[in-house]
Amino acid sequence: MNAITQIITQQLGGSAARALAQRFGISETTANTAVQIGVPLILAALARNASQPQEAQNLHQAVANDHDGSILDNIGGYLQSPQTADGSAILGHVFGTQRPAIENNLAQAAGMDQSSAAGLLETLAPLVMGSLGKAQHENALDPSGLSDLLRNQQEEARTSSPDAMSMLSSMLDQNKDGSSMDDLQRMAASFFK
Repeated sequence: MNAITQIITQQLGGSAARALAQRFGISETTANTAVQIGVPLILAALARNASQPQEAQNLHQAVANDHDGSILDNIGGYLQSPQTADGSAILGHVFGTQRPAIENNLAQAAGMDQSSAAGLLETLAPLVMGSLGKAQHENALDPSGLSDLLRNQQEEARTSSPDAMSMLSSMLDQNKDGSSMDDLQRMAASFFK
């Protein structure tokens, strides 16, 4: 598991996982599964976007202006009213027109309804951005450095969880080229064995 994913999934264990499960009417196991897919999915989309210099600059600026990492200091408080962090707007920037299909894919892969998957991704997005903000600040990253960090996080995840990253890449690519759901379902089944 890569560092940012690990930081967030550790913080979302225990009582935080229970809070997510209650908020979305799902089991803790489903909540944990969705977090383990959702965080790398957001990171993979950010890495893809930041591979373009202008997008890397835009992300760097957004992180510098709005995501200092302080959200990670009180996860419990954040989970009580996550709408204050505007995760929906973040997802709109990260996924663009692919967002509904990605939410549907996450719902199917994690075993939850699309509305819950959308809400969970909206809850996770500010945490991912906060983690990036913390890393950007602590390491004095410029746009290129932030892009490199995302690419490195993606490579670490690909090495440690190749099946999961293959599935996530397929989720992102599928929504660009319209390939069928059967590939995703096959990969999801192997990921959750």
